[in-house]
Amino acid sequence: MGILSSSVSITQYRVEGKVSDPIIERVANGLKKYAVKDIDNDSSDKAVGWTCFFNPFNTDFSQSPFLTGAYFIFSMRIDKKAIPSKIIQKHYLLEMKKKLEIRGRDFLSKSEKKEIKDHVIHLLNLRIPATPNIYDLIWNYESGTLWFFSNLKGANEELETLFARSFNLKLLRLFPYSMAVLASSLSDVQKDAISQFTPTRFTE
Repeated sequence: MGILSSSVSITQYRVEGKVSDPIIERVANGLKKYAVKDIDNDSSDKAVGWTCFFNPFNTDFSQSPFLTGAYFIFSMRIDKKAIPSKIIQKHYLLEMKKKLEIRGRDFLSKSEKKEIKDHVIHLLNLRIPATPNIYDLIWNYESGTLWFFSNLKGANEELETLFARSFNLKLLRLFPYSMAVLASSLSDVQKDAISQFTPTRFTE
């Protein structure tokens, strides 16, 4: 889901720590080092990495700006290949039949069957294109806040891992409780009171 979509879901983060100077150069290096890899002609079934906001299929950050005013704006792309199980089963059975005929046997061992299945998946992954999923983010470095345009659990977990690896910074996900405790001017007594809150059930 992108910034320019007609409707968006947003997860807000607090960025723990600071990038050492020169900031822009170090952020650029992190983006380039962990840019998403093209797996369309590869046997990999998944790739996660950074890509350019203005062109999500271009990972050349030297040609596409990622700094707008006081904000870093770029995207995370997750490419996945999903092979239907029936397709795998079809090619697995065909390959197994071929192996039995070549070896003149009536059965294959468990390890041989696994080897055949792995080989079939490898070949199919080489033949099918990956489906891209693109998630935009805005990082206000000065305030230490980041907006990620997705609420999907898997995408948020990938972001937190990739961000830490790329910039050596931790992302702290903000929700009403953590925002009240960490990002407000409440007194210690008020924060202690908040910690005693319990959910209200609106249905029986």
